[in-house]
Amino acid sequence: MPTLFVNGEQRQYEKGTSFLRIAQEFQPKVKARIALCYYNSKMRELTKKVDKDGVLTFITTKDAPGHAAYARTATMMLVKAANDIGKKEGRNFRVKVEFTIGKAYFCTLHGDVDTVDEEMAAKLQTEMEKIRDAALPITKKTYPIDDAIALFHYQGMRDKERLFHYRRSSTINVYCLDGFYDYFYGYMLPSTDYVDLFEVLPYKGGLLLNIPGQESPDELTPFTDEPKLFEQLMLSTKWGDLVDISTVGDLNDKICSGNVSDMILVQEALQERRIGDIAEQIVNKGNVKFVLVAGPSSSGKTTFAHRLGVQLRSFGKVPHIISMDNWFVSRDKTPIDIDGNYNFDVIEALDLDLFNADMSALLAGETIDLPTYDFRYGKRVYKGNKMKLGESDILIIEGIHGLNPRTSEDLPEENKFRIYISALTSLNVDGHNRIPTSDTRLLRRIVRDARIRSNSAEMTIIGWKKVREGEEKNIFPYQNNVDAIFNSNLIYEQAVLKQFAEPLLFGIPQNSPAYYEAKRLLKFLDYFVGVDTASLPANSICREFVGGGCFPV
Repeated sequence: MPTLFVNGEQRQYEKGTSFLRIAQEFQPKVKARIALCYYNSKMRELTKKVDKDGVLTFITTKDAPGHAAYARTATMMLVKAANDIGKKEGRNFRVKVEFTIGKAYFCTLHGDVDTVDEEMAAKLQTEMEKIRDAALPITKKTYPIDDAIALFHYQGMRDKERLFHYRRSSTINVYCLDGFYDYFYGYMLPSTDYVDLFEVLPYKGGLLLNIPGQESPDELTPFTDEPKLFEQLMLSTKWGDLVDISTVGDLNDKICSGNVSDMILVQEALQERRIGDIAEQIVNKGNVKFVLVAGPSSSGKTTFAHRLGVQLRSFGKVPHIISMDNWFVSRDKTPIDIDGNYNFDVIEALDLDLFNADMSALLAGETIDLPTYDFRYGKRVYKGNKMKLGESDILIIEGIHGLNPRTSEDLPEENKFRIYISALTSLNVDGHNRIPTSDTRLLRRIVRDARIRSNSAEMTIIGWKKVREGEEKNIFPYQNNVDAIFNSNLIYEQAVLKQFAEPLLFGIPQNSPAYYEAKRLLKFLDYFVGVDTASLPANSICREFVGGGCFPV
């Protein structure tokens, strides 16, 4: 009889006991709902069974993998609900998961449907509730790849057929929910009753599947509209449509057709046009002297700032790019985080009084000394860099706190223009599996950190959680307080990052806390056919991460 250490307690269980039964036994002792588990350091679904001695640790919906499993299971239930309604009404509905807005998933309906209105949303809500209340099991079976392709062909899922055409492995894991089959990139919950909170809402021609957030998995918060963000995500989707790419399978087809250079140039041209539009907005506002650029890690802020400067010059402006980091407080005044490390991500790390005084002086026509922050000694130094703003001069100021009203509170609103930048991924693995924006940024950071800072992928992955926590507190709350949003994502970039990231990820040892995340990213990159960097323009935002660009980054 195998001996298990379950959340620190020693227990014995019959061989073949499911992790689900053990989870149910321990659930009263665990605050959040148990979703998955680690069994001898390997992530497992609760439907798996004990086969030897080991250590069992639970993963809840308050943990990132558990919350992701909740979202995937809710998605399958929505797709199943649409399929069931279609059968009842003699129609064919296809759900496509487009992207997330806050905690909600924006989806579109395709096929025999004219409009997506409150009535349709209510039907889907009711059908999903029936599926939930029936507590239907979700089972997984491994199919030979040809059989899986035939199965999805029969179900009309052409996007999955195309995706698996490029799959290297000989088998595919397929999930089944009450006779409905689907593929999901990641683990699932054991049954539909685990997805107890959700709502389906009509939204701008599509649907919102609103689910609880990771931080409060037992609470369904009302949807908060973010119209500017939605507009940019829809624009990126439109850009994909222009080159006939909405899924990884589409992208791989384009790469293998030999037309990848044209596709890259079109994507770059669309992005350049958007930067030109933002530059025109700045000029048309009239009295802008301070362009504040902020966004989460690895969004491409530096390259964007330089490209925006080029566009502003085409309007007769004289841009100057500076970093807000040069106004950090001295090291002895730098805030300390809970681990005892210097915390440069909080706004208190900036000398806001000095920054506002310097910017106000520039606005008044005075000449100032520009500081440079010396990170070695933890203090500002002055190297004789003088600045005075002329009539055509504009400062482009990079900094994670650029959107926080406190940062520039002494400066008149008419002299400021705020830009939020992020890599808002619109490409999907397939119609039901979206690519999280954070995955794109993490891959960018892994590649750049290794190239510029000599940091290992292991170091980057381990530090990513703290980076994300800082973004949630210091950047995302202000992303709607902007004049413009710029999406730095390029539809082809995962295919480029692939050959740089894979060797770094393979180098992470199995006993590392970053191993599972590295394995997940490697599986993700395996979907893509690689693209050489030769076709990338020198000013591409992708160059900021893979190198070979024309801007100092």
